[in-house]
Amino acid sequence: MAERSFKKEVEALRLGAGDTFHGEGILAVTKALLEAGVSYVGGYQGAPVSHMMDVLEDAQPILDELGVHYEGNASEAAAAAMLGASINYPMRGAVTWKSTVGTNVASDALSNLASAGVKGGALIILGEDYGDGASIIQERTHAFAMKSQMWLLDPRPNLPTIVRMVEKGFELSEASSTPVMLELRIRACHVHGSFSTRDNVSPAISRNNVLENADFDFERICLPPSTYVQERLKIDVRMPAAIAYVRDQKLNEVFDGDLEDLGIIMQGGMYNSVMRSLSQLGLADAFGKSRIPLYVLNVTYPLVPDEISGFCAGKRAVLIVEEGQPDYLEQAIHAVLRRADVNTKLHGKDVLPMAGEYTGEVMLRGIAKFAGLVGHATAAFAATGKTIDDLDKIKSRAREILGHAVPARPPGFCVGCPERPVFSAMKLAKKELGEFHVSSDIGCHTFSTLAPFNIGNTVLGYGLSLASSTAIGPNFGKRVVSVMGDGGLWHNGLTSGVAESVFNKNDGVLIVMDNGYTSATGAQHIPSSRSAERDDSHTRVSIEDTMRGFGVKWVRTVRTYSIEKMMDTLKEAMTTKETGLKVIVAAGEGMLAVQRRLKPLNRAKIARGGRVVQPRFGVDAEVCTGDHSCIRLSGCPSLTIKPNPDPLRDDPVAHVDNSCVGCGVCGEVSHAAVLCPSFYKAEIVHNPTILDRVLFGVRRTIISALRRLGGAPVAPAPAE
Repeated sequence: MAERSFKKEVEALRLGAGDTFHGEGILAVTKALLEAGVSYVGGYQGAPVSHMMDVLEDAQPILDELGVHYEGNASEAAAAAMLGASINYPMRGAVTWKSTVGTNVASDALSNLASAGVKGGALIILGEDYGDGASIIQERTHAFAMKSQMWLLDPRPNLPTIVRMVEKGFELSEASSTPVMLELRIRACHVHGSFSTRDNVSPAISRNNVLENADFDFERICLPPSTYVQERLKIDVRMPAAIAYVRDQKLNEVFDGDLEDLGIIMQGGMYNSVMRSLSQLGLADAFGKSRIPLYVLNVTYPLVPDEISGFCAGKRAVLIVEEGQPDYLEQAIHAVLRRADVNTKLHGKDVLPMAGEYTGEVMLRGIAKFAGLVGHATAAFAATGKTIDDLDKIKSRAREILGHAVPARPPGFCVGCPERPVFSAMKLAKKELGEFHVSSDIGCHTFSTLAPFNIGNTVLGYGLSLASSTAIGPNFGKRVVSVMGDGGLWHNGLTSGVAESVFNKNDGVLIVMDNGYTSATGAQHIPSSRSAERDDSHTRVSIEDTMRGFGVKWVRTVRTYSIEKMMDTLKEAMTTKETGLKVIVAAGEGMLAVQRRLKPLNRAKIARGGRVVQPRFGVDAEVCTGDHSCIRLSGCPSLTIKPNPDPLRDDPVAHVDNSCVGCGVCGEVSHAAVLCPSFYKAEIVHNPTILDRVLFGVRRTIISALRRLGGAPVAPAPAE
């Protein structure tokens, strides 16, 4: 039950030789895998490559035809372990996950994989989630590639180059017996374009053509003395083979320019931003022809020393465009040039920032500064007649027009999110219990650390909330509450958290958000999924039974939208004399997901003349006091304010807008907090029956009579 379906788009994966593919990056990568004859594919969802898992799921019939095995893995570590099939057998395999946190999870398997080496091509497709749009800590994959001696591809962000790098990535892996990483930034994942397709290739070894004999080779087992030999092979054999392949296949690209005494060396993923900046500065035309020669590193590790020295020779200055820190490329290129006795002046982090995403503005400023340093300031902005200072003038003018700076827009819970009411209940419980430590986790529930809840004291990693509470619990005056999503539970939380807490007899509270899927990454299925759209190809695993199987005796399941019940259960867990881990399973599917499933069914039913009842929540403006405690305790985007209809009152009243999905949390939280009774629930009946019409008439008559007794005007009857 992914957030969106690719069932229509995956038909493009059937295109053959002579056809032209049109679409986005992730679908193009999947097509490239099939053209390369991949035997197996796996991965773990995470931005910006979550949709790759959705595409593979929807493309299952095509994969079955080719004999390609697909597996949605329980974690990045499990995905990396899949690549072990390529150690002994000439099978091409690919896995995908979000880096760098995903790579950290997979590091044990990757270290062993890189040490043993591979026979079949092994490709790891990484969503390089770095920069302003990232949802993780700011680190790069480059360090891991260097540490484990795995090769790193960073293709120019256009579909022909990306597709070529997938194919060449497998070949590079096989030529050097080394796993290869291919990183795609968020814009590369979703860039649209076209490329000429080839026929899909059925793998030589697959479910349709199985292996008959097992291969054993002790030299590929990661135990001494094999590990000592493997390390020498990395340096003496595999790296030279990789460098030779990169050079011979011209995986890195050189673009000439008339300013031959200058140059720019860049990561492949930075190419589009560099070209845009050069064009704005008058140093490139609109068709991608740069006046400054360019050396584009589609392979950022390993570097090819003679290519670098050859590009820099005779140039008085070269700019290195390397996003993020540390400046691995800049340091390495300095070393290459010094060893080759090439004295070209290098610029990089002196004109571009050490940390942070190289956005369009950042890139423009950095390249303009470089142009000024090398005596081409007059060429900069020649096409527009502007200077770099004009950027600041535009910003100042924007602030003048707005009257203030653009307000921050932090992330938050969706409308109808089943996790929001849990934190409403927690906030209300704190009024009675006092402040207590909350160990938070990676996922949507991390948004609880923002307003209006500000709940969550620590965040250490996916599925690690309970583990991160173990040193705080014994040294805190109250029980520590840990919050974990169902995705995090299956990913890591069971072993690192639940099993550890039961084994060590820790006394704490764990709240598991059981909404039925990994919501933060696009609603992919997990072992406990129970969605109506879920097929029967997987077995549902009960969270409650699993907890009891691990030895947890105190387990409660509460509907997330029942705030009062949730609050009472939390207070019980915090105050009971029973020791040991106490688990509250907060069960509730997100209302957006429910609406996504029901809306087409309801539309069809209404069109057939069937009766459909839809709930609608609102606020009685005449009753609302304008206190807005409901907003402070809910934070739902559909709960806003509007002018007070009473001329004697100045405070705006609460208002439920049309984005409401009918979860009822606003009313629930008001009831649980004993706030004003201004919330109401109405039911909109489509194709009402005779009984519906009679009941409506009776209710309207009674309400009108009561309004007359109160001296209020009576609203006219609605038109039929």
